[in-house]
Amino acid sequence: MLKGKQRPLIAVTGPRRRGLMPRLLVHLGILLAGGRGTQMTPASPKPAAPYHGVVISGGHDVDPVLYAQKSEVTPRYDPERDAFESEVIDDALKRNLPLLGICRGAQLLNVRLGGDLYQELRSRRLQTSNRWTIFPLKTLHVHDNTCLCDLLGSHSARINSLHNQGINRLGQGLQISGRDLDDIVQAVEDPARPFLVGVQWHPEFLLYMRRQRRLFKALVEAAKECRDRDC
Repeated sequence: MLKGKQRPLIAVTGPRRRGLMPRLLVHLGILLAGGRGTQMTPASPKPAAPYHGVVISGGHDVDPVLYAQKSEVTPRYDPERDAFESEVIDDALKRNLPLLGICRGAQLLNVRLGGDLYQELRSRRLQTSNRWTIFPLKTLHVHDNTCLCDLLGSHSARINSLHNQGINRLGQGLQISGRDLDDIVQAVEDPARPFLVGVQWHPEFLLYMRRQRRLFKALVEAAKECRDRDC
């Protein structure tokens, strides 16, 4: 196993407060994949060392003002985090850094690329439950010829669900790589970049599943290549 500075550094973003357990599990996923994580929040936005990959973690809904819409639901927004993570995503896109967006992270990535969101999904669910769960109780249909299909090694998988918003209009360069039984987008990626993947589920809660750990492995491997070419 790689030690210390040999491991590529992955920035893991989050809010000023709360959300510690999911981020600790993200750090574990990165560690198991051969990387090392560093926390980035609005309170501590500058890591001590250069990083070569990014995970935008889950959390509160993305404020619809970012995609020029009015709020249609009871607000659960974090404007400070929206602004901070928008800057991190924009910088990662500019530098072509490997990036994994998880749940809210996938949604904000889509917004930063010019897409928008469904502000609520309950009314769009006919075959799937709207109940939040960390357990893999929902079915993911994976599209052919995608990075996600290669990573999961299957055209279907079991996933969890902790979100009430979802991707609507795709951002520039993104393609859909997975949907659920209600045809709701569950994964997006940009095949023109070394590694740019957004997933609506939380793979950090599914680290006991080898195929879910592959998402972190692919991120870390892409970060190694980024480090070696001095991104």
